[in-house]
Amino acid sequence: MLVGWLDWQRATVRLKCVGLSEEEARLAPLPSSPRMTVATVVAHLRWVELAWFEVSFLGARKLATEDPLDLEDHPRASLERLLGEYEAQCVRSNEIVSASQFDDLEAWAPAGLELVSLRWIVTHLIEETARHLGHLDALRELLDGTTSY
Repeated sequence: MLVGWLDWQRATVRLKCVGLSEEEARLAPLPSSPRMTVATVVAHLRWVELAWFEVSFLGARKLATEDPLDLEDHPRASLERLLGEYEAQCVRSNEIVSASQFDDLEAWAPAGLELVSLRWIVTHLIEETARHLGHLDALRELLDGTTSY
């Protein structure tokens, strides 16, 4: 059930982007958040999936420093590429979840933090993705007036 809720949130990310031009995807209409664009939110969500499932849960810390779509690359990556990378990362995340148990603990956590379970990670990704969908809602409405649930 948890993965189902996460998958629903993930699929809604793409829906928020349908019909946007590349220019619109890079506009930052919130004066208080000049770096928040549709493109950077999508790129951040992909990074969050990678960071939690591969870096923290599997312990693949090297990926955190060799990420091909780091913050500096966002302006050059098309929205379609960012969405494709996000969706591919979500597939990888689901493979990791399918091969594991919800009570399994992550392999690595930053110094001073307790290790958390896969269940905690999936639940966190549900709320993290939902929060950023709220950002995408606001950005989209400010960009072209499009609203959705």
